[in-house]
Amino acid sequence: MSTAAPRRRAQLAWALNDWANSAFATTVLVGFFPIFFKQYWAKDLAPTDATLYLGFGNSAAAFLVMLLSPWLGALADRLAAKKRFLALFTGIGVIGTFALAFIGPGQWQLAIAVFALASVGFFGGLTFNDALLVNVATRDEADRVSAYGYGLGYLGGGCLFLANVAMVLKPEVFGLADKVAATRAAFVSVALWWLIFSIPLFLRVKETPVRDDSPLGWREIVATVRQIAQHRPVWMFLLAYFLYIDAVNTLAQMAVDFGLNLGFASDSLIKALLIVQFVSFPAAIGFGYLAGWLGTKRSIYLALSVYIAVSCWGYFMQTETQFYQMAAAIGLVQGGVQSLSRSYFARLIPEAQAGQFFGFYNMLGKFAAVLGPLVVGVVAATTGNPRLSILALIVFFIGGMLLLMRVEEPKAA
Repeated sequence: MSTAAPRRRAQLAWALNDWANSAFATTVLVGFFPIFFKQYWAKDLAPTDATLYLGFGNSAAAFLVMLLSPWLGALADRLAAKKRFLALFTGIGVIGTFALAFIGPGQWQLAIAVFALASVGFFGGLTFNDALLVNVATRDEADRVSAYGYGLGYLGGGCLFLANVAMVLKPEVFGLADKVAATRAAFVSVALWWLIFSIPLFLRVKETPVRDDSPLGWREIVATVRQIAQHRPVWMFLLAYFLYIDAVNTLAQMAVDFGLNLGFASDSLIKALLIVQFVSFPAAIGFGYLAGWLGTKRSIYLALSVYIAVSCWGYFMQTETQFYQMAAAIGLVQGGVQSLSRSYFARLIPEAQAGQFFGFYNMLGKFAAVLGPLVVGVVAATTGNPRLSILALIVFFIGGMLLLMRVEEPKAA
């Protein structure tokens, strides 16, 4: 009992970082930024061009993080510095998000650049946040604690997003001049929320005191790649994860833009995002318990099967009501596939190299984030039909499931 209480406090502090940074993912990444970008910063651009540049912005940030993650993850392991690197990227994200509030109309190039900077902070921090899971949870606790983090993330992101939506819909109630001022205030609120609620992790979570001051170069990174190649379950899972998380993240990041291209009102799209957030909160936690009964891999299969059905549905979708229903379906499985992928991978890797291995895990996730939005943007721009880009995601879901079937279940120590 004496050790259980501090561990639970550490788990809560770790999960609160998901609560903190999910405000960016919800309000900025998939919520207000795509709408504000198209209707304010890039209102003079053709809608398909704006989609293309939005895809470029997402892809540029993901590409930079993809290049840095393995090296920084390995360095964090050697220096026992996962918390320090997490603090660095949190600071970058907070500053970038705060700066969005001060960009003027028509400055779409600057908006994309600052958005990319904030996204680097968000995506870059995930490597170190994920790697700290092995420091707060045992093997048997990993599914539940990971799901708890995602659940709190969806709840926290949803709560602030709900407040931000209220600000935009009724700016006069909050003493704001108009929707533009309310959106700017929303960006500021995200920066403050992210900063404040990330603090408990830095106070409560303890890193494993392993330190290696020897020089780290690309030769060591190559050695890690070779080590991964020697562990078939690890590299097979990474290939599967690369495919299916590409489609998961792309669907989340480009959903609002997809709805705008179909002619849906921006207020309706915001409501759909709220549905995703508040359905995802209990569903993500529920998937943590489902994995204990059904098995982690089978639970991921279930979630990906729902995504395949949703992608087919999206191609034929016509009404805003159907968009709401699709949002609820995504909410049921989004947190589950994310949290169980993280915990499953944590059980496959050596604890002492968690930062390095999670660097590659997030590198593949970010490479998928480079490829996915870019594919969606290019398909929409070249065909003039955004429905085709959503339908194309099915290939990634099916490919990921087939590869995951070839991953051996990790055996208990």
